[in-house]
Amino acid sequence: MLKAQKVTFVEDLTGKLKDAKSLVLVNYSGLNVKAQQDLKEKLNTAGARMVVIKNTLLKRAGKAAKIDEGMLEDTILQGQTALVISSEDAVAPIQILGKFAKENEVPKFKVGIVDGMFQDTASLTKLSTLPGRDVLLGQLLGSLMSPMYGLVGTLSSPMQQLVYTLNAKVKS
Repeated sequence: MLKAQKVTFVEDLTGKLKDAKSLVLVNYSGLNVKAQQDLKEKLNTAGARMVVIKNTLLKRAGKAAKIDEGMLEDTILQGQTALVISSEDAVAPIQILGKFAKENEVPKFKVGIVDGMFQDTASLTKLSTLPGRDVLLGQLLGSLMSPMYGLVGTLSSPMQQLVYTLNAKVKS
């Protein structure tokens, strides 16, 4: 890249970093081209984008976007680094990465920022194993509704017992 192209690239990336709901750095070494394209397609369906960036350009854009310094440390920005940016759903791309990594053993999580909070490798791994948003909302709704179902069962039980008693009396 020419210097002018690098400046434009960093400015564009800075804007994307500011608008993102989640940013995840992964080590993609060992990922062949076909698998990388497959992963990018899966991420695109979730509204995320995977970009391979030189570490120095990522550091410049990150400082300009004022993202967490923990993400820009030299120990983290070593080796092959890809940035997964999501501007729609913060967790869906992490789940896709986790599932893909489980199947292929690559890529490996480095660090990330999810909804403005810094996440280390362990946190990202835990987030990747969570069920989807719809499943979690269903579980929450079930938990909220269970006391009401119990109340309805408790209130209807005496009436059912009365009906059973009267039915038994009629038969005898």
